[in-house]
Amino acid sequence: MTQKFTSDIIIGLEIHVELDTNSKLFCSCSTENTEEPNKHTCQVCLGHPGSKPVLNKQAVEFAIRLCLALNCRLNPKLIFSRKNYFYPDMAKNYQITQYEIPLGTGGKLSIANGKEIGIVRVHMEEDPASLVHLGSMETSPFVLVDYNRSGRPLCEVVTKPDMTGPDEARDFMKKLITVLNYIGIFDQNNCIIKADANVSIKESGYVRSEVKNITGFKEIERALRYEVERQKRDFKEGKRLILETRAWDSDKGITIRLRTKETEEDYGYILDPDLVVTEITEKWVGEVKKEMPELAQDKIQKFISKYKIDRIDAEVIAAERPLAEMFEEVAKKVNPQLAARWMRIELVRVMNYNEKTFDDIPVKSSHIIELLEMVEKREITDNVAKKIMERFMNEAFSPRAYAKEQGLKVVSDSSELEKVCRDVIRENPKAVEDVKAGNEKSLNFLIGQVMRRTKGQASPKELNEIIKKMIK
Repeated sequence: MTQKFTSDIIIGLEIHVELDTNSKLFCSCSTENTEEPNKHTCQVCLGHPGSKPVLNKQAVEFAIRLCLALNCRLNPKLIFSRKNYFYPDMAKNYQITQYEIPLGTGGKLSIANGKEIGIVRVHMEEDPASLVHLGSMETSPFVLVDYNRSGRPLCEVVTKPDMTGPDEARDFMKKLITVLNYIGIFDQNNCIIKADANVSIKESGYVRSEVKNITGFKEIERALRYEVERQKRDFKEGKRLILETRAWDSDKGITIRLRTKETEEDYGYILDPDLVVTEITEKWVGEVKKEMPELAQDKIQKFISKYKIDRIDAEVIAAERPLAEMFEEVAKKVNPQLAARWMRIELVRVMNYNEKTFDDIPVKSSHIIELLEMVEKREITDNVAKKIMERFMNEAFSPRAYAKEQGLKVVSDSSELEKVCRDVIRENPKAVEDVKAGNEKSLNFLIGQVMRRTKGQASPKELNEIIKKMIK
């Protein structure tokens, strides 16, 4: 039965995720990234006659994790096929993949607007080699092949055509990357994630183009926006849209026709006779489940119900597993709303400013707890706390000991504060008159003068009250 669409734009994704294993899918060659071409190769990944593939158990367990995280039904048998095609990126002229029975089917993943995107299948396959062009794909006089990537383990996630705009496709990619990071099967610094996007528009009767090899969730939105506009422009100009495969040129910001689109039947799939059927037993799945962490969507609900923080705060914090886990530790010791505000805004701000990740910073949850306890008890001002947070990016230290050593604790002696306020009022009669006339900026000026003389150790709220009282 043909699926009926009503949206102006229809988008489905085929996302290839490189699994973070130490060795390739069917041989012991390293998956380490290197600039030396064809270094990590052997008879198996180069397709030499007589060589036999051996399945990587860790890769299978990583794939099972992904299926579970995407709410897929796991098939009890893991069966591989040969996808036959002649192209230099696959030395043996076929790719080992799954066709007839994928590992997982019928999953789903919710995006930011609450919409559930259906997952048709999750299957395993080996990555082809890298093709290296001199300049652009169109103008390069030759193509070089680097087989280091050939045979690396991939999971392909195929969605239903449920997305109705490039923004939804981008958000799906962001949510998927969050899932991958949570379950520990993907390294953003070393592993590749690529998307093939199937896109069509209502005007053409949903004639589909597939845009190949888009890297990154920012690029996918950019590529799809161009492709949608191209299809609309071509249709308006009377050009006939056909089923085709196109490449995304990120430098030029355009898609380029590669060929008319093949159907799956064109590849002549056959079961791979060199790989036996692998049983996915309930016991094995149970063992994998034990290693699964609590996922982001579960943490969001827990943060809202248990810690009573805003949904936006919960979503931002849960988006990164290290941040979510640190927040939970901090929220046990200090007010959760205070912890959420400081960790979601200030900690993330200084990390982004310094271009740091959680792997780069030395600070631990104990340091954040100590800092926020001082903020909570008003032992230091917010400005002092922000400066300490900035120092955390390069070194770990006790905030309490540092504040004492640098004399940064709040001046709480009211007589001392009153003396400083009196001096500032006496020295700035014009500002005082402006305050009396209702000028709020002049009041802030006087508070700033006191803050400067106390080295930021006074509470702005308390100063506001003291100065207003003195002027009246």
